[in-house]
Amino acid sequence: MQHFIQLIIMKRDKLSELRSWKNSSSRKPLILRGARQVGKTWLLKEFAKTDYRQYVYVNFEDSPNLKSLFLQDFNIERILNVLEIHSQFKIIANDTLIIFDEIQEAESGVSVLKYFCENAPEYHVIAAGSLLGIAFHKQTSFPVGKVDFIDLYPMSFTEFLLALGEERLTEVLKQKDWITLSIFKNKLTDYLRYYFFVGGMPEVVASYIEMKDMQQVRHIQNRILLSYQGDFSKHSPYEIVPRIQIVWQSIVSQLAKENKKFIYGFIRDGARAKDFELAIQWLTDSGLLLKCHRITKPEMPLIAFQDLSAFKLYLHDVGLLAAMSGIDSKSIIDGNALFTQFNGSIAEQYIMQQLKLKSDRVIGYWTNDRSTSEVDFVIQDNGKIIPIEVKSGENLKAKSFKLFCQKYKPEIAIRTSLAGYKEEDWMTNIPLWGIETI
Repeated sequence: MQHFIQLIIMKRDKLSELRSWKNSSSRKPLILRGARQVGKTWLLKEFAKTDYRQYVYVNFEDSPNLKSLFLQDFNIERILNVLEIHSQFKIIANDTLIIFDEIQEAESGVSVLKYFCENAPEYHVIAAGSLLGIAFHKQTSFPVGKVDFIDLYPMSFTEFLLALGEERLTEVLKQKDWITLSIFKNKLTDYLRYYFFVGGMPEVVASYIEMKDMQQVRHIQNRILLSYQGDFSKHSPYEIVPRIQIVWQSIVSQLAKENKKFIYGFIRDGARAKDFELAIQWLTDSGLLLKCHRITKPEMPLIAFQDLSAFKLYLHDVGLLAAMSGIDSKSIIDGNALFTQFNGSIAEQYIMQQLKLKSDRVIGYWTNDRSTSEVDFVIQDNGKIIPIEVKSGENLKAKSFKLFCQKYKPEIAIRTSLAGYKEEDWMTNIPLWGIETI
């Protein structure tokens, strides 16, 4: 199983970003961020094996004797000497990748990256951690401007296709050859159903490909969910643990509403923002939840028009949302029911997840002041403001979307649905399985 998982991870898109980082003339120590079990360790080890002669790997969570490595000082020569004793070989600057995993577990671990950048830039260093977003809040000396960042999320739909051996189909999809793709519409829709159930967690995908056992898929997903809840107690402040649990357990019901805006009173009578904002912050910083703010006006820069008091919360993985929702595997073969269940929340979760793959993209949603009209997503991408309407059922009418486009006249407007690719005067319909192409 382990070997099989590694083969899948080698097909991940982030490998090309890692190679660009390695070859960059302005390379700085890299921080790889991502939630637990999205494949950070596997990805870095595969990168090291394929692109370096050797690598040093230190997991500070599993190496208590090395947690104090940076406490004495930030002398790079001393640190390299310790790492050479640990790995039992000579570290050669350009031929060795140094991997610090779960670096937030080492005191001053993130701070040391500044000194590698300033005093030893010839060394290739990557730090990774599941709770780095939380650790950043505790850092008194964060190396601003001294590090590069890459964010890793669960496997995308196209990475899922690659793992299934559909290299040629994935290539055609990335080329946006809609005429050829229309021939395989049913096949792609079937794959998408399985992706909605399996999701993109690498261990789950590997199990599905090897065993095709949906009960085993769900067993692994539930184990991952339990491990996340274990993290709540282990890594979050004691006083907010119950509130983290309450927010976490409310996500399915929040998304199942027709209006998917997060409502505090929906999780507990009388609940207020100040009661739960730290819990929500912890869950988003850990990468387990994705936050999407309301946009008051679809103009550049989009982030300037965020309404910070109104937002939606999504899980980081569509398969884990299906598991939390208790969706049965029979829904995969039950027509298009999987796309429309819970007011289309699974489909909307999937779109948010795919849009998030591009880390510099600003993602929000729009409602008018009276909340009588809504557009599911509004993104800023490559200097353009793009509204996106998600239609999970057969009814493609979207009155609010059309009114939005008539009022603001966006250069590009996207509706995504189970229908085929179609360009109209005011918008383009892209199949759900092709949303990564925008």
